[in-house]
Amino acid sequence: EVQLVESGGGLVQTGGSLKLSCAASGFSFDDYAIGWFRQAPGKEREVVSLIATGGGKTTYTVSVQGRFAMSFDNATNTLYLQMNSLKPEDTAVYYCAAVRGPKWYWFIPNSDDIDYWGKGTLVTVSS
Repeated sequence: EVQLVESGGGLVQTGGSLKLSCAASGFSFDDYAIGWFRQAPGKEREVVSLIATGGGKTTYTVSVQGRFAMSFDNATNTLYLQMNSLKPEDTAVYYCAAVRGPKWYWFIPNSDDIDYWGKGTLVTVSS
């Protein structure tokens, strides 16, 4: 059974930092792309960062480049998202996500492509 369990959300002031965690299990990471999406109130769910299928490539949406950093601990199968210099527009529910297939080395999935979701963790950045 595939499981993605997020933690680490909370309330932070503008300019602050948070680190999200996603404990992943039940699938082979060689076959899946894994990463983070977020959904702000009234907006569509969007990709934030993604490790491509098989690893070796990490991408970030433009709005978080230089501020967010994703990493993966192979020993514990845990995905992390270090978020620095947070802005009010980063306020959203953040979801851990996994999608199967070799094509996700070359393409960035949208939310409709995702096979598995975590339940999400809320990040609120106050101004």
